[in-house]
Amino acid sequence: MFLYFRMFLTMGVGLYTSRLVLDALGVVDYGIYGVVGGIVTMFAFLNSAMASATQRYLSFDIGRNDIERLQKTFNATLNIHFLVALIILILAETIGLWFINYKLDIPADRMVAANWVYQFSIFTFILNVIQVPYNALLIAREHMNVYAYVSILETILKLIIVLYLVQADTDRLILYAILTFAVSFIIRMVYKIYCKRKFKESIYKFYFDKTYYKELLSYSGWNLFGNIAAVARSQGSNILLNLFFGPVANASYSITLMVQGIIGNFVSNFQVAVNPQIVKNYAAGEKQASLNLMYKSSKFSFFGMLILVVPLLVNLEYVMNLWLKEVPTYAIEFIQLALVFSLIETISNPLMSGITATGKIKTYHVVISFFNIFNLPLIWLLFKINNNPISIYYVFISISILLLFLRIMFVKKLMKVDIFHFFKKVLFRIIIVSLCVYLLYINFYQILSEYENFITFIWKSVIIVFLILTIIWIFGLTKTERIFVLNIISKNAQKYL
Repeated sequence: MFLYFRMFLTMGVGLYTSRLVLDALGVVDYGIYGVVGGIVTMFAFLNSAMASATQRYLSFDIGRNDIERLQKTFNATLNIHFLVALIILILAETIGLWFINYKLDIPADRMVAANWVYQFSIFTFILNVIQVPYNALLIAREHMNVYAYVSILETILKLIIVLYLVQADTDRLILYAILTFAVSFIIRMVYKIYCKRKFKESIYKFYFDKTYYKELLSYSGWNLFGNIAAVARSQGSNILLNLFFGPVANASYSITLMVQGIIGNFVSNFQVAVNPQIVKNYAAGEKQASLNLMYKSSKFSFFGMLILVVPLLVNLEYVMNLWLKEVPTYAIEFIQLALVFSLIETISNPLMSGITATGKIKTYHVVISFFNIFNLPLIWLLFKINNNPISIYYVFISISILLLFLRIMFVKKLMKVDIFHFFKKVLFRIIIVSLCVYLLYINFYQILSEYENFITFIWKSVIIVFLILTIIWIFGLTKTERIFVLNIISKNAQKYL
């Protein structure tokens, strides 16, 4: 509940501030900020590999109630993250700097500003790298309220800097990069101070055990394949958009990623709370409990996102014009397909947590990474053939469906389960609900997407949500799940009435 409160606040502020930033910077500068920051993010594969390992090992140690090993794990991962930060700094100041200045399509009069943005993006990213073990410890310890409070503080600070940015009489692109770095520094210090006061295992003591470091790095090494592929898909695609279609396409892509992230937060909050439990149950030998959580997380995450995605798809053009003063070219088409892509990914994420819990990830990451990286040559080929930036999301969706079925097969192999249960309990109900919602969408789109004013938009959106909830209730939930939901409603009604 803390995470959902955080989500609604950050969602509202995020939508408002992104409008102000786009208006203050302009489409071209906004696109430059997105693609230049994306170059730094391309080096995130090193950090993401360790972040996944950190989360898994901390949750595993807590599940086994091994406090001594937990302290060793935290200190070891912190040391490794400092090393990762150093490697990223070296790569960013050599390869990345060359790419910014000699390869990207950036107007000549904005090159100086682009380099300022790049340097402060590096500093911001390095702070985020060092912060990972503290975030992972908070989540593993399930202090979701603190995680939510700090996120809210970060959102408020970002709102303040954007309001200042709008009034500033200087190069706003450079100023925005500097202020974003300042916010990251403050948040980093807050996390560090809280963890040191609350968790004794976060008090730094230099620890070196060659065997244990080797285990952590070996696990991270295989994660590295997956994260290189994920970054290549996201930021490599951003670079291809820049090379083929220029900064305006990057602005549309950045807006799309923001909308995708805001909607995705609704589900990720639920999964952030559930994922440590999947790992802890598996570590404690409760494989069936881990599987049940994984199945329910996939199904309910999909339904939760569907409730948000369908009203947005129906109302997208109206919402975009209401939200932004100037809607970038391609943005509406990008967002429509990105939301479909996000729905598919939502089913996959809990399966990834279950696979991670087993620790047997070598073959999984090699196979998944191969198909993920395959996004880039396919996108390049389609850009060459049809010169249409929308092709990027057709590729994303096709590969995502393939990867979902591959992950199901890996769950079967690594967790020794009958995949028929997953199809019966999760996919079958998701498909039935999706078909019913699609029929609703195509039959009532014209009626529900016409508005006289904002009030009409609100009550029609409420009708859409009610119809989707009804479909989920009838076709998506089992009898046991319906009774469970009714019991929760009854208990809360008795409490507050």
